[in-house]
Amino acid sequence: MTRIAERTVLFADLRGSTALYESLGNAEATSVVTHTITALGKAVSAHQGTLIKTLGDGLLAVFDGADHALASGLQMHEQLEDLVSRGHARGASTGLRGLRLQVAIARGEIVEMGGDCFGDAVNVAARLLDHANDNETLVTAQVLAGIDDETRKRFRSLDWVHLRGRAEPVMVHVLGGRRGDLAPTQFGEVPTTLEPEAVRLSWLKQEEVYDVQHLPLVLGRGPQSSFRVDDARVSRSHCRLDWHGGSFLLTDLSYNGCYVRFVGSDEVVALRRSSCTLHGSGVIGLGGSPNDPLAPCVHFDVLSFVDTVPHLS
Repeated sequence: MTRIAERTVLFADLRGSTALYESLGNAEATSVVTHTITALGKAVSAHQGTLIKTLGDGLLAVFDGADHALASGLQMHEQLEDLVSRGHARGASTGLRGLRLQVAIARGEIVEMGGDCFGDAVNVAARLLDHANDNETLVTAQVLAGIDDETRKRFRSLDWVHLRGRAEPVMVHVLGGRRGDLAPTQFGEVPTTLEPEAVRLSWLKQEEVYDVQHLPLVLGRGPQSSFRVDDARVSRSHCRLDWHGGSFLLTDLSYNGCYVRFVGSDEVVALRRSSCTLHGSGVIGLGGSPNDPLAPCVHFDVLSFVDTVPHLS
């Protein structure tokens, strides 16, 4: 069933997970991040929202009212602070203590179809995450208009902001956090991690480097795929690679699934119409596990240096 309605859209995204992957290893860090996102998702139903999907290090939710969406976002910040605090008390790694949360909220007409949602408000909220600093909540003017006067006073204007892929700028307001080079936490200031700039994909003799301006891209067997893997087990559009909130997000689109194994780990993360964040280096099995020597496997490397040469199409 397809429905068009006015909704408030919330994207939440964890940052600092790169350090967590480095300190815990990819398999254990994936488990910690998944547990954290699941815990944050409880703030959606607590404020009459609908959790649309989880996105590796983040989530997407919709609400009828702007006030409910904002209350949910504030609860997520509190929940993360509590998780980090309890982890610190139990001697958790500095990577866990460095986790931060960005929340972006937009309001407008969206299309709800097949358990997912689309529309300008969804795109705006997703792009706002690129402009959010640590422990900040960014909202559009339409969201600000839907909350009470007292809460509205806690926001300050960031003026008109140009969002990637959108011609018209958006009036944005910020709640919390600070604009600077260091991320404040209750355990002191943690230096922000250098964000990934590109990803290198290789299969057989084919090798390409894509920067964030060339995403999203599709990996698959079909001629429309940006990165083609010509194997019978690979779907025409097998999986999609997105740039989401400062991370590379891999989403399975196939019937046979995707299987990710990170360098340094024997554990394989199975994706069935689900997503995971790519960190470091590893192998993506398309339609089969990387542990199967016959499975078509794409090697990936997440790159974080300024002289990366982007793929030009």
